[in-house]
Amino acid sequence: MRRGWFLPITAALGFSFLYAPIISMVVFSFNENRLVTVWSGFSTKWYGELFNDPQMLGAAWLSLQIAAISATIALVLGTLAAVALVRFRSFRGRTLFSGMVSAPMVMPDVITGLSMLLLFVAMESLLGWPAGRGMLTIVIAHSTFAMAYICVVVQSRLSDFDRSVEEAAMDLGASPLRTFFDITLPIIAPALVSGWLLGFTLSLDDLVIASFVSGPGSSTLPMVIFSKVKLGVSPDVNALATIIVGIVATGVIIATAIQLRNRPRKARR
Repeated sequence: MRRGWFLPITAALGFSFLYAPIISMVVFSFNENRLVTVWSGFSTKWYGELFNDPQMLGAAWLSLQIAAISATIALVLGTLAAVALVRFRSFRGRTLFSGMVSAPMVMPDVITGLSMLLLFVAMESLLGWPAGRGMLTIVIAHSTFAMAYICVVVQSRLSDFDRSVEEAAMDLGASPLRTFFDITLPIIAPALVSGWLLGFTLSLDDLVIASFVSGPGSSTLPMVIFSKVKLGVSPDVNALATIIVGIVATGVIIATAIQLRNRPRKARR
């Protein structure tokens, strides 16, 4: 009996610890009072304040652009690195290459951001590029560390890949390029989508590295939120976070519904 109650209670406490602050944030985003800890009535005025804040909207649009571009670049580079590590297991310098690819995952963000800043300063003094810090430097920095995570995701999928399917396609006359686009790419597509979404999320969530490599006029959304929170949590920040939670929850629900719909009938039973 004790064992039967232990798991539900533990699960309830764990989920409460994770989701109670999010629920509280969503509730207080509709608070009429400016003080986020004092409830004085239901109101949606802070959502109106949010959409009338050009700084917040500009930072959100910039963050979305940076996240999409850096995730795409990191997807290409991470996929190429994963293919090299899985398909070419004995090339010279493989150990060094593998360590360099995985280094951004274990390196503290402060060290990564500082090293990228020093690199950009040295490149600007020697080559004149990039000229200052801004969106370009943030994209390069985010692509660098997101590539490592995408490489791991794609590498795990390629490791379980059945090479005999590719060999059969080439035996039937398909060229290596045709085999890649018709056979390999559709099979590893879920890993590519997962990797892109992971890179997008990592870029959108980053604060430390972007603080080092950004410049005037290129403040990302986490940087703007952090600057606002230092002076006290404002209700419009709660409204923005609620919108983000709603978008993410909607995406998760849609993805789950698609997966359940595509499952075979026998698996549903």
